Amino acid sequence: MKNTLLCSFLVFSGTLAACATSTTRGVETTMAKVLISTEQENQLGMQVKNDLDQTQKIVYMTDPEVVAYVRGIADKVLQFGKRDRPDVQWQVFVIDDAKTVNAFATPGGYLYVYRGLLQTAVNEAELAGVMAHEAGHVVARHSARGMVATYGIEAVESLALGNNPGLLQQITANIASNGLMLSHSRADETEADEFGARYASAAGYDPRGLVTLFEKFKAKEGNTPGFLAYLSDHPASQERINYLTSYMTRNGLSGAELGATAYGRIRARLAILPTATPAAAGAPPSLDAPAAKPAAKPPVAAPPSL
Repeated sequence: MKNTLLCSFLVFSGTLAACATSTTRGVETTMAKVLISTEQENQLGMQVKNDLDQTQKIVYMTDPEVVAYVRGIADKVLQFGKRDRPDVQWQVFVIDDAKTVNAFATPGGYLYVYRGLLQTAVNEAELAGVMAHEAGHVVARHSARGMVATYGIEAVESLALGNNPGLLQQITANIASNGLMLSHSRADETEADEFGARYASAAGYDPRGLVTLFEKFKAKEGNTPGFLAYLSDHPASQERINYLTSYMTRNGLSGAELGATAYGRIRARLAILPTATPAAAGAPPSLDAPAAKPAAKPPVAAPPSL
């Protein structure tokens, strides 16, 4: 039965790949829900997290002030993800890699933010927009649907049960080297952008934060290796920026909060904290560096002038 549904889903997706209407996206999401249950999504996310930790040796930030701050911003936008997907138990992790400017989410609500992204954004609105965008991928079941389309339903089901270690390591190795689990389609990215703008605005943030961050990425494209991971899955084209700006206007999305002052304090703190993978000009994104030895907790730095 599921194989028949999968065939129907793939034919349907291929036929309507160029269409990004809400009706089309809604039907595709419903098909993904039929193919992969919430429990299986949660299991997939847990399997990926365990292998990232145990095999890929991902190092996470443990500084309580930075982690609590990032999770606090995430909570403001994820409340709307919880409304749309009450079955998801969201978890937020900060990867201690200053070289990589990226964020990604896996099925089950596991949201990962790289230190390099924290050091690139200049205010809470930009970070909130990215995290809301990634939450949109989970809410709309993009990763789950993509995994079924890429690997097949049987492989994904066995992966969820922990019975496909080869595929699991292939996926997590791709995350470790490229900062992404699967490349999303253009339609998926557009829908996630819309989620990002809506959730950020609903949380009181200026939804243009996502646009200003994309503009930074566009300016850096092609000459800053650390940005390649995000740009490979999130091309910051002018067309995309224009569409997102138009979407905000058409839907009356607004918000005044930037959170620049508080964010400045966190950026100053990041600048003095040791890192497992320090930023290096011209170096490619990598998670292979050994973890730094724990250091004494530094004093909270005064906010830089903005």
